[in-house]
Amino acid sequence: MALHDAPSFGETALGAAESEPTRISLAKRFTEVRKQTMALVLPLEVEDFVVQSMPDVSPTKWHMAHTTWFFETFVLAPFQSGYKPYNEQYSFLFNSYYLQVGQMHARERRGVLSRPTVSDVTAYRLAVDAEVSDLLANAADSDWVEIARRVALGLHHEQQHQELLLMDIKHVLSCNPMKPSYERGSGANATASPTEPLVMHGVAGGVVSIGFEGPGFFFDNEGPRHQTLLEDYRIANRCITNGEFSDFIADGGYQRPDIWLSDGWARVVAEDWKAPLYWQQVSGAWHEFGMRGLHPIATNAPVAHVSYYEADAYARWAGARLPTEAEWEHANCATKLSGNFLESKALEPQAAHGEEPLLQSFGDVWEFTQSSYSAYPGFRISEGALGEYNGKFMSGQVVTRGGSCFTSNSHVRLSYRNFFKPHQRWCVQGFRLARDDR
Repeated sequence: MALHDAPSFGETALGAAESEPTRISLAKRFTEVRKQTMALVLPLEVEDFVVQSMPDVSPTKWHMAHTTWFFETFVLAPFQSGYKPYNEQYSFLFNSYYLQVGQMHARERRGVLSRPTVSDVTAYRLAVDAEVSDLLANAADSDWVEIARRVALGLHHEQQHQELLLMDIKHVLSCNPMKPSYERGSGANATASPTEPLVMHGVAGGVVSIGFEGPGFFFDNEGPRHQTLLEDYRIANRCITNGEFSDFIADGGYQRPDIWLSDGWARVVAEDWKAPLYWQQVSGAWHEFGMRGLHPIATNAPVAHVSYYEADAYARWAGARLPTEAEWEHANCATKLSGNFLESKALEPQAAHGEEPLLQSFGDVWEFTQSSYSAYPGFRISEGALGEYNGKFMSGQVVTRGGSCFTSNSHVRLSYRNFFKPHQRWCVQGFRLARDDR
């Protein structure tokens, strides 16, 4: 990704297993998650599986293979007696950043891997699935706790890559002048949906606790749970919409260096930013490329595919700021964990509606905070290959929260810490505003 691999989704070493799953329940979940990946690639043509449109994007075929390599390397190799790798070369081709495991093919050159074929990778998945299913049924009781922990991690890792797969193929298809659709048909109609008026809710500060609070699975960057001091603040009831962001554009937002961070303004100039990533003018009106092709922007839906720099500039233009991640988590501690996730099949952010004080906190778009991605007090990097990338990614990145329309609803928690580099735009990310209340 530079965060293109799962680390940009806050992938970390294993925090805890899924409330001591049984062999049957874990096997069922394994089958469901693995089938979900294959369901997501069904709308694609075989030619789509190999394209790498930029270094941050991985080919669809690579995602299918890498998530399989994960189970083979970290579950089967250490625990399946007599297991032999499916193909010795796959460890080099489909490793991503686990240097303790071995060397790897360059990330930016994954698109040149025409072989192994899509059929080869599909066969690889089926073979590993069969081996893992056998292990889950027959593993020694003495190994079960660790096997369950690693399989749980592997499943959440695969759900991260399911989201990446969709983000990546959206970018691939957007680069095609034909503007092909990932999927035909229509989801929920964001354009026709009402948008709640923007309200800035007051939130009392004080000493608050943030971070994961069990039971259940968590990535270790979500803890330890700790206390932090917050001043009183205000936070918007919903995300900023496409229509509101178009007002920023019309007011010269991309021509005003005074509202941009220096690095952000340098990106605006160097890359000629004029609008969110997938926006373009058609007959004088803004259109957006989505999973169902090019269409007029849904004015009431949350703006998406903006960088941290764009979110920050908009907030300055609006006389506001972005919330910190502690403010975001504290404000949402009583918010229901429901929203427009992958399971809704909308595949696009939808307009805000509902009766809760804070809307769209989960699903629709990953929400920028102003917080840098760094360790919580007391955090320790886990030992071994599964934990090697944790601390080394805690630099130069910004925390986002809440999940998106590409995120599975079983993959999100209040404490989930996603993170991206501040210039990246292909991710499904938007923002809501905050203000000091002094």
